[in-house]
Amino acid sequence: MDRKARVAGEVGIWSEIIGASESEEQRSTRIQPIYRRRRPPPRHTHTTPSDSEEVEPPNNRNRLSLAAANKRVSWNRSLSTRGRISIAVGPCVKNQPQQKQARRRGRPPVPKGKVAEAPSFEKEREYFQEVDAFELLEESPSPKNFGTWATGNQTLTDHIPHVSSRLEKWLFSKKLNFSFGPSSTLSKILETPAAQMDSISSDGLDFSSLRTPEKSNSISSSDVDEGCEDVNAAIRKLSLASTSTSSDLEPIDPFSALLEICKQPAPSKFLDLFSKYCDPESIAKVGEGTYGEAFRAGNTVCKIVPFDGDFPVNGEVQKKSEELLEEAVLSQTLNSLREFGNDIFNACTTFIETIDLKVCQGTYDATLIRAWEKWDEKNGSENDHPKEFPEKQSYVVFVLQHGGKDLESFVLENFDEARSLLVQVTAALAVAEAAYEFEHRDLHWGNILLSRNDSVSTKFILEGKQMFIRTFGLSISIIDFTLSRINTGENILFLDLSVDPYLFKGPKGDKQSETYRKMKEVTEDYWEGSFPRTNVLWLLYLVDILLLKKTFVRSSKNERDLRSLKKRLDKYHSAKEAIFDPFFGDLLVDHTTPCE
Repeated sequence: MDRKARVAGEVGIWSEIIGASESEEQRSTRIQPIYRRRRPPPRHTHTTPSDSEEVEPPNNRNRLSLAAANKRVSWNRSLSTRGRISIAVGPCVKNQPQQKQARRRGRPPVPKGKVAEAPSFEKEREYFQEVDAFELLEESPSPKNFGTWATGNQTLTDHIPHVSSRLEKWLFSKKLNFSFGPSSTLSKILETPAAQMDSISSDGLDFSSLRTPEKSNSISSSDVDEGCEDVNAAIRKLSLASTSTSSDLEPIDPFSALLEICKQPAPSKFLDLFSKYCDPESIAKVGEGTYGEAFRAGNTVCKIVPFDGDFPVNGEVQKKSEELLEEAVLSQTLNSLREFGNDIFNACTTFIETIDLKVCQGTYDATLIRAWEKWDEKNGSENDHPKEFPEKQSYVVFVLQHGGKDLESFVLENFDEARSLLVQVTAALAVAEAAYEFEHRDLHWGNILLSRNDSVSTKFILEGKQMFIRTFGLSISIIDFTLSRINTGENILFLDLSVDPYLFKGPKGDKQSETYRKMKEVTEDYWEGSFPRTNVLWLLYLVDILLLKKTFVRSSKNERDLRSLKKRLDKYHSAKEAIFDPFFGDLLVDHTTPCE
C-alpha cells in the first residue's frame, strides 16, 4: 500500500512539472501576437474560452509596451512620403526618398499534368572538362621593380605628369616599339614613369639597349626603318575597327613627346622658324586670342601658343604640354583627310592645313615685338604684352595655310555665297564624322575662314562616294580644334569641358553661349563619348548667324528657305544626315558630272 502511494505521489509531481511546462509554452505562444503583426486565428469548429484569452507575461521585465509599434524609434529615420525629401537630417546620413522594393518573382507554376524536371548540368560539366583538359602556357613572372624602364645600366623612377587622354601610347610606340601594336587605356599608361633618352631623334639612340627589366627583344634593321615612318603616314593607316593586341608600353615625358612629334631634338628660336617662310621684317600680326598671337609669315599664318609656364597669360592659366600634344596629333590627323586617291574612303580639304609644327623657347624676337605693337596701335590689343615672357618660356608654333578672313569680318555678297558656306562646312563635318567620329564643338564665326578664288567647285569623298560641291568662288577653312573630339582608331582625344563650368554661363539669348549649353544637354557632361549631334547644333548656330548677324543680298524667299532649313536641321542627329537635306540638293554634283 505504501508502495502504491509512493508511486502515485511521484506521478503527481511529474504531472505538475509537465503541466507547468505546458503552461509556460502556452503563455509564450499567446504573448507572441503582441510582438508580431496580428494574424486571424485559425478556424476551428469548436473554440474554448482559453483559446481566445490573452495571458499577461509573468513579470514586467520582459514585457514590451503595446504602443511600441507606433513609437518613433529614431529621428534619423526617413520621413519622406511620395518623393518629398525628409526634414530629419542626421549626421553622415544620406536622406533620400524611399524607393518601393520590387517584389521578388517566384518560379512559374508547373502546368497540371506535368512533372518538374530536375536541373541538368551537362553543359557546365562539359565546359569545365574542356578547360581542365586544356594545357595552359607558363605565365611570365612579374617584374620585381614594376614601374621602371632600364636603358643600359640606368634606371629612372621619375614621376610623369598627368596626361588628359589616352593618345600617348600609340604616339610613343612609333619610336619605342616597332610592332605598332595599339595602345591600351590611360590608366595603364600612367602606371609607370618615363625613360630618359639621350636624343629625341633616332640618330644616336641605341635601340638595342632599350629593354624592360625582365626581358630584352632584339630589333632588326628593317624594323627600325619601319618604325621611323612619317607620323602622317602612320595616321592614315589607322582604323576605327582596330583592336588591342600588343603589350603595354611605357610613356615618356609629354614635353619630350611634343618635341618628337615636331621632329626636333631641342626647342628652336622664333627667328630661325620665321626665316623659313618670309623675310623677318615683313612679319605682321593678323589676330589674337586668349591662346596667344597669330602672325602672317609670307603665305602662312603662325599661331604662337605659350605653355607650361607658372604664371597666367591673358588672364588664363597656360596650357600644359600634354594638351598641346593632343592638339598637334589632332591637327595632323585631320591633315590626312586632304589626300585623295582610289583607295581613299573619306576626304576633303576644308579643314585648315597644318604645314609645320615647332616648339620654340625664349623671349619674343624684336621683329615680333614691333609687329605686335603696330597691331596694338591700330586695333587695341586685349592680350598681355609679349615682352613680359621670361627667357625660359616655351611655345608651340602652328604653321598654317592662310585661310583668309573669319566669318565675323568677311562680307558675303549674295545668297549663293551663304549657301556655299553652309554646304562646305556641313560636308566637311560629315566627312570627319565618318572618318574619325570628329566633333568640332566650338565652330563659332571666328573659327571659319573665308576667301575668294576662281574655282567653281570643290571635291570631297564621303564613305567612298565622290562628290563635287558648287562653291561660287568661295573657299572655306575650319580652324581651332582646341575643344574638338576625335577618335583616331588608337586614341580618343577630347577636352573635358565639365571642368570648365564658366563656359556654360554665357549671357542668355547669345547664340554662341546657348550652343555650349545645348551641347552640355546632348552630351550629359560626358565629353569623351561620341555625340555627332553637337555638329548639327553648330550648323543651327551658323544659320542663325546668317539670318541675324550677316547682311547680304537676299530675298524674302531666301530667308524662308533658311528658316525651313533650320527646322529640318533640328531633327538631324549628325552632319552625315544633314548633308543630304533638300536645301543642298542643287549644290551637290555626282562625280560623273562635275561642275564646269
